[in-house]
Amino acid sequence: MRTLAFRSQPGLSRWIVPMVVIAMTIAAFFPALQNGFVNWDDDKNLIQNPYYRGLTSTQLHWMFTTLYMGHYQPLSWVTFGLDYLLWGMEPFGYHLTSLLLHSANAGLFYLVSLRLISLAASVPVSSAVRMAAGFAALIFGIHPLRVESVVWVTERRDVLSAFFLLIAVLLYLRAATMAQPGPSRWRWIMVAVLVYGLSLLSKASGMTLPVLLMVFDIYPLRRLGGGPGKWFDVTARTVWREKMPFLLLGLATAVAAYNAQLHAGALRVLGEYSGTQRLAQASFGVLFYLRKTVVPVALSPLYQIPQDFDPGDWAYVLSGLGVFAVSIGLFILRQRWPAGLAIWITYLVILAPVLGIVQSGPQLVADRYSYLACLGWAVLSGAAVHRFVGSWASGRIGQQAFILAVGLGAGAIVVLGGLTWRQTQVWHDSERLWRHVLALDPQSYMAHDSLAVVLEKEGRREEALLHYRQALKLNPRDPITHNNIGLLLARQGNLEEAISHYRKAIDIKPDYANPYYNLGLALGRQGKLEQAMEQYRRALRINPLDPDPYNDLGVVLAMRGELPQAIKEFRQALTIDPGHAKAQYNLARILANQGQVDEAIGQFRRALQLEPQVAEIHQNLARALAQQGRKEEAVYHYEEAIRIMRSRREAGPPQ
Repeated sequence: MRTLAFRSQPGLSRWIVPMVVIAMTIAAFFPALQNGFVNWDDDKNLIQNPYYRGLTSTQLHWMFTTLYMGHYQPLSWVTFGLDYLLWGMEPFGYHLTSLLLHSANAGLFYLVSLRLISLAASVPVSSAVRMAAGFAALIFGIHPLRVESVVWVTERRDVLSAFFLLIAVLLYLRAATMAQPGPSRWRWIMVAVLVYGLSLLSKASGMTLPVLLMVFDIYPLRRLGGGPGKWFDVTARTVWREKMPFLLLGLATAVAAYNAQLHAGALRVLGEYSGTQRLAQASFGVLFYLRKTVVPVALSPLYQIPQDFDPGDWAYVLSGLGVFAVSIGLFILRQRWPAGLAIWITYLVILAPVLGIVQSGPQLVADRYSYLACLGWAVLSGAAVHRFVGSWASGRIGQQAFILAVGLGAGAIVVLGGLTWRQTQVWHDSERLWRHVLALDPQSYMAHDSLAVVLEKEGRREEALLHYRQALKLNPRDPITHNNIGLLLARQGNLEEAISHYRKAIDIKPDYANPYYNLGLALGRQGKLEQAMEQYRRALRINPLDPDPYNDLGVVLAMRGELPQAIKEFRQALTIDPGHAKAQYNLARILANQGQVDEAIGQFRRALQLEPQVAEIHQNLARALAQQGRKEEAVYHYEEAIRIMRSRREAGPPQ
C-alpha cells in the first residue's frame, strides 16, 4: 500500500500545511496593501467619521452604542480605532489588518477542515487528512470571491466576525467529541458561546451558527439521527440543551440587526419590492454563488437589482427550478451521501439572511455574502482530495492518474490565486472600482453616480456631469443622484437648476437630510436667508448629529446680527465635531469682534492645526494678536497669509 507522509520532524509537520496556507493567502492578496480607501462607505465610515478615531472612553462609548449606517459592530470599530492609533489615516495599515485577519481565518479554517474531514471519514488525522484540509483552506483563502470582504476596508466586519466564528466552531467540535459528557464539556461549550458572542459583536452574519451546529451533530458528528424517534431521547435532549445559549444569542442578534437596518432606512418594504421578486432574487442568489465558486470570472463589486426586475425572467425561473432539483436530489441521496445534504443545508442556512427575503441595499447578490456561506464547498473539495488520495494509496487509482490529478489541483490553486491577485487591484481606487462595475453593467445608475462623484473631486466636472445625467436617465427617481448633480451645478453657478434637483430629491425621499442642507446653501447664496435657515433646521430635524447645518445656520444668524444665537450654533457644531475647522474659524471671528480675544486666538489656532493653508485664518489670527500687542507673532501670520494668497494666484483659478 502506498503512503503519503511528511519528511520532517513530527512537531513541525503538524504546522507545515497551515503555514503554507497562510503564506499563499498573503501572497494572493498582496496588491491590497497598495490600495486606498474607496468612496463606497469607506468615505462615510472612515474618512468623514471622527468618532472611531482612538480608544478612549469617548470613542469606546460611541462604538458600543452606535447603530451607525445600520450596523451594530462594536468590535469592528475597535479594530478601526486601533488602526487609527497605529497608522492615522494611512490606508496601508487598514488593509494590512484586514489581510492578516483573513490569513488567520485561512489558518483557522484549515483546523476546522482537519476535524470535519477526519470525522466524516471516521479516520484519525494523518498526512492525507492534513493535505486535504490544506487544499480546502486554500480554496477558501485564495478564492476571488473573498476579495470583496478582505480588500474593501468597510467589510472588515466580515473577516473579523468569521475569525471568532471559526474559533467558536473549533471549540464546539472539541466539546462535542469528548468521550464523556459532563462539566468539562459544558466548560468548552460556554467558552465557545463566549467567542460566538464576540463574533456577533463584530457583525451579525454569524447569527445562523446554532442551526449549523445542529447539522454538525447530525453529520459528521453523528450525535443525532437514526430516525425522528431518537431525536428527543435522553441523549438527544442533551444535544438540544447545548444549543440554547447559542440560539438565544443568535435570535437576539437577528432582532437587533433587523432593527438596526430599519433604523437606518435600509430595508425595502413589500409595497416597493414584492414577495415574488424576493423569492426570485433568493433562488438566483443560491445558484449564483455556486456558479461563481466554480467559475469565478466577471466578478463585480456591485450586481445591482435591475430597474425592470421581472421575477418571471428565465434566469430566475430556472434558478428556482435548479434549487428545487438540487434539494430533492440531495435529499434522496442522503443515506448514500450524507455530506452532500449537510453541506447544502449549511450553505442555504448561512445565505438565508442575505438572499433578499429581507432586502437591504441595492444589490441583487454580493461577493461578500459568500465569505461564510461557501466554507462548506471548500470542505467538500478537501474531502474529495482525501478520498482520491485514499484511492491512490489503496491502488485503485494508478500513478499517472494521481500525477494528473495533483497537477490539476495545483493548477486550480494557481489560477485562483492569479484571479484573486487581479481582482484585488479592481479595488485600488474609486475610479478603477466604478469603471470596472460599468464595464460589466453599463446600466448601473449607482456606478455612474459614484464615478461622477470621483470625477468631480478630481476637477473633471464636465465628465462628471455626463455620468450624473446618465444615472438620472437610468433612474430618474434616485434622490442621491439628484442631490449630487445639484452640488455640481451649484459649484458651476447654476443655482436655479441645482435648486430644482434638490427639491426633486426632497420630493422623492422627504427623510433625506442632505438635499435640505444643500438647498439651504443655495438659497443663502441667493440672499434668501429666512428660507435658507428653514432648510438648515429641516436638515437638523432629520439628522441632528451633522455639524455642517449648525455651522451654516450660525453664519446666517451672524449675518442677521443675532450673535449670541450664532455662537450657540457654532459651539453645537464643535460639540458634535471638535475638528470642524469652519465652525472654529467662524466662532473665533465673532469672539474677536466681541472683544473675547484670548478665546478667539485659541479657536483660530485650532482651526489652523486643521487647515494650515487657509490665508483668511492666518490673517484674522494676525489681527487678534496685533490687538494684544504681540507684534512678532502677528507679522509672522500676516506673512503666511500673503505667501498663501500669492501661491494661490500663481496656481491659477480652481478647475
